[in-house]
Formats: sequence, C-alpha cells, structure tokens
Amino acid sequence: MSTTFTFTGSDGLEITAYRWDPAATPTGVVQITHGVGEHALRYTETAERFTAAGLVVYAQDHRGHGATADATQYGMIGADGWAALVADIGVLSTHARLEHPELPLTLLAHSLGSFAAQQYLIEHSADVDAVILTGTAAVDLLAPALDLDSPVGLEMFNAPFQPARTEFDWLTRDESIVDAYLADSRCGFNLDPGGLKAMFDEAARAGEATDRVRTDLPLYIAVGELDPVNGNLALLRALEQRYLAAGLTDLTMVTYPGARHELLNETNRTQVVIAMIDWMRERHLITT
Repeated sequence: MSTTFTFTGSDGLEITAYRWDPAATPTGVVQITHGVGEHALRYTETAERFTAAGLVVYAQDHRGHGATADATQYGMIGADGWAALVADIGVLSTHARLEHPELPLTLLAHSLGSFAAQQYLIEHSADVDAVILTGTAAVDLLAPALDLDSPVGLEMFNAPFQPARTEFDWLTRDESIVDAYLADSRCGFNLDPGGLKAMFDEAARAGEATDRVRTDLPLYIAVGELDPVNGNLALLRALEQRYLAAGLTDLTMVTYPGARHELLNETNRTQVVIAMIDWMRERHLITT
C-alpha cells in the first residue's frame, strides 16, 4: 500500500506523490518517473516488487497528470511547463534523500519520464546513483515526422499493429492492461502542443550535451523490440551511441523480443523487474 503526500514543485505548483515502504528497514531507494498520459499509481505492481526486494519507492504524478492536475487540464503544461516537469525530478529526489540520506537512489524513468530524465542528467547526473530508462529513445530524432503545431495523438503509435483490437495495442501484449488503461479516465492523452514542442526542443539540446553526464554513471536502458517509440530500434541505437560517445563506462542495453512499449506492464514483466533488481544488486544499489 502506498502513502500519498505532496511536495512543492520547482515553480511552486503542488505535486501529488506516493511512497511505497518495504516491510523491513529499506536497503535502497527507487524513484519512478512515469510516462505521458498516465499516472504514478499504474506502477503499483512494480513498486511492490521493488519493496519485496527491500527498496523504498517514490513516484509523483507529473504536472498535467493524475492527482496533480484537474481532469479538465490533463496534458496541459504549456511551453514553460516542460522545464518545470524536468526540475520536479530533482525536487522529489531531494525529498527522498532527506528521508533516506544513507541509501543509494536509482532513478527509474519511463517514456516521457525517460526523456525528462535524459535532460535532467545533463546538469544533475551527480545527484543520482544510477538510472534505468525504459520505453526510451533519442526522441528528438522523431520530431521531423510530427506536426508539433497541432495536437499529436498517441494512437499514431498503433500503426504497426494493424489490424488492432484497440487504439492502444502498442502499449503491451497484455490485453487486460490495455483494457484497464482504456477504462482509466486518467490515461490516454498527450501533452498540449506548447508542452510537446518544448519537450522536443529541449531533447535536441540534451542530445548535443550528453558529454556533460558523468562518465561513471551506471545506466541501464531496457526496451521492447516492437516498441514503436524507438523506431525499429534505430532511435534506441542513436541514444546508445550518444552515451558511448560521451564516454559512459557502465552502460547496459537490454532489448526484449516481442515486447512493446510498457515493459513494466508486459507479459514478461516479472522477468523485466528481476533483471533490474539483479543489475542494482551487482552495483551495490541495494545495500544488503
């Protein structure tokens, strides 16, 4: 069960957040940063798997998402909201550090959250002990294919799965997860055009500045082979090359055959989380 709390975001906005505590004394911290058009409580199963391994887990509902936003304002962050969303990552990690100053902190970021994390790391890679990215890519390279002056629907990612059962088959092979997503009024939207354009603009700048990420940062990148966000893995390989060129010495790349966008909701999600926990243990990110 999670504990709900709030913190003040980088620009004064009240952000709703959650903490999942292990049964015994925590042995590490995981901070989850969710994707677009969803909310942190979708990660409850994942969080509980981490707490079973002794980790305390934190996650926030991004601005424009979940309990942080009014339902009429979902996705509406505006041109200035993207930078604030990125900065909110640091505010929550500071909160987690204050509660558990002795424990290593791993940032686990998915999709839009992973794009925010990539940008956060340019200035703040020293503020986290390790990073896990899922559903990620060199997203700025996707921008030329989009009309960023108009609303961009998430259903465009469903094209590779036609004929499809739903507009969100691209998320996962687990139909029960897709159906729950469709039934959830807090899911299914993209950022407004101003916020989306700001995200892509900052992604392009971050892509040119990966050499500012500390080279000894443990970085684990996991994606589904059939995740349309990574463009048949081309945008994943571009991201990998950026980090290799930046000199990162502990970069782990994992691709799951047949898996789609949401690895943590995939049919093999137990395997996915176990692999993450094993990777963390190998790097002493779990202290016992």
